[in-house]
Amino acid sequence: MKKIINSWEGLDGYMCFACSPANTSGLHMEFYEDGEDIVAFWKPDRRYQGWLHTLHGGIQTTLMDELGGWIVVRKLQTTGVTSKLEAKFMKSISTEEPRLTIRGRIKEKKRNAVFIETEIFNSQQEVCSRADMVYFTIPPEKAREEFHFHGCKTEDED
Repeated sequence: MKKIINSWEGLDGYMCFACSPANTSGLHMEFYEDGEDIVAFWKPDRRYQGWLHTLHGGIQTTLMDELGGWIVVRKLQTTGVTSKLEAKFMKSISTEEPRLTIRGRIKEKKRNAVFIETEIFNSQQEVCSRADMVYFTIPPEKAREEFHFHGCKTEDED
């Protein structure tokens, strides 16, 4: 498993709720490449609960949506925007879980539409949530100009 470098870190104004380490209210996600999959590990916190000791479904959806974005960034070397996301919640997630694994991959690509599937696993490796999503990719030139995207590498490629 190879850690993915966040090339936006340190960029003036970069405050992504999901992945910016500078956002004090954020999720501080980090990403790894594992073959065809992109993976993140995350520890829930009670400030992200819905019901008592239960991780809010919106936070779960954010974790999966953000992973989808990083799949596009790493695997397709461009940026994109979420067009559609359908989440299914199969098992509640305790905010006292020691670690969640969020994992996803590209299922299909048609022109600028990328079909992605993601899952959240609890510490017992049970699938708790799943999302199917569609991302629209942005042409690389526009990704450079408007999204400050200059490629996505892993630590061993830097």
